Amino acid sequence: MLKKHALCIGVAPNAVSLLRIARWGKAAPEVLAEHSFAAGPEALAAALRDLLTAQDFGGWPVSFVLADELTRLWQVTPPLQAARMADLEAAAALRFHALFGESPAAWDVSADWNADQPFFAAAMPRALKATLEQIAAERSLAIVAMQPHFISVWNRWHRTLKANAWLGVIHSGVLTLGAVDGRQLRFVRALPVPHGADHYWLTQMVQREALLHDLQPPQLVQLAGPLPAALAKPSTHEGHIATVQLGAGQGEGWSTASLLACAGGAA
Repeated sequence: MLKKHALCIGVAPNAVSLLRIARWGKAAPEVLAEHSFAAGPEALAAALRDLLTAQDFGGWPVSFVLADELTRLWQVTPPLQAARMADLEAAAALRFHALFGESPAAWDVSADWNADQPFFAAAMPRALKATLEQIAAERSLAIVAMQPHFISVWNRWHRTLKANAWLGVIHSGVLTLGAVDGRQLRFVRALPVPHGADHYWLTQMVQREALLHDLQPPQLVQLAGPLPAALAKPSTHEGHIATVQLGAGQGEGWSTASLLACAGGAA
């Protein structure tokens, strides 16, 4: 029998949160438990075990949403005349090393592999993935997704993005900006959000990134996450790029880890 609810677990650098999400209908997500922990796989495993002691969740589907600072996300240009998966994997590994200055050997890499056009790849530490899989197996949970925060938000909302709109995800003082052109994600850029960030700041940042990547600036930026006060209000300036908040009011006042978990819910 299909369960009416699923679990979403948000994994931040120092905390985890467990949400119950309705699989159909419009019931709001419910925070079941939260736990903080010190750094390290063993501390994370202990926090997850404590998180899941509230009741027997055996057989429940679970999604993990990982804070972007725990993961890596990058764009890969396939080599000319790439004919094998190994060619694409090698290109992703070389780009990973060039961007992050380390070997991808300790990272689990996944991607929308494509030999004909640039594609995005994501990676999480193998030790982190192994810990999540171990706890899920101990509690007989069925893992349905294990994703970086931005990817989770993209998967949740990209079908609802309006024409000539980009996606912005605000979390922990960072705006992760996803440029969309022709319904395709063209680049992703993480930008620190300064104190007092407003529509003028957002417009300047978006226009600069569009110019750097030879794209037309969007007419709209659809924003997910807790917005700075100035950005939560509509702009009254004609020259500003318009904004709209996705999931407005959902998770208001929640912790960082709970907001991560909420990103894994259905739109």
